[in-house]
Amino acid sequence: MEKSKNLCAKIPESLYIKAGEEKDQMGLNFNEYVEKILREHFEGGTAMTEGKRTLAFEVSEEFFTRIKMHLKRTGQTQRAFVLGLIEKALQDAEEEETREGGQEFIQEEQEESVA
Repeated sequence: MEKSKNLCAKIPESLYIKAGEEKDQMGLNFNEYVEKILREHFEGGTAMTEGKRTLAFEVSEEFFTRIKMHLKRTGQTQRAFVLGLIEKALQDAEEEETREGGQEFIQEEQEESVA
């Protein structure tokens, strides 16, 4: 096992809170979390890869607990669950836009044939 060294840094409190929330969501302790971020940064992991963005938001403790209980029952990861919900909502919206666009096209055709 590689020898460990202590890393200490002062950061803004708001950033510290965000990091703490994310590490909790990942189920990591702070040492594991910081190591993960540094490895991703220096070794080309996914979180710091170009072309990707982080999506984060706050929810109530009660809502978070409900989500965690659901994830435990279903065996899903939080990431897979949230991405699945977002993907489904986007697909539904795009299908609705396509249907509405088709309706507008049909109306325009009917109006042109009447004129």
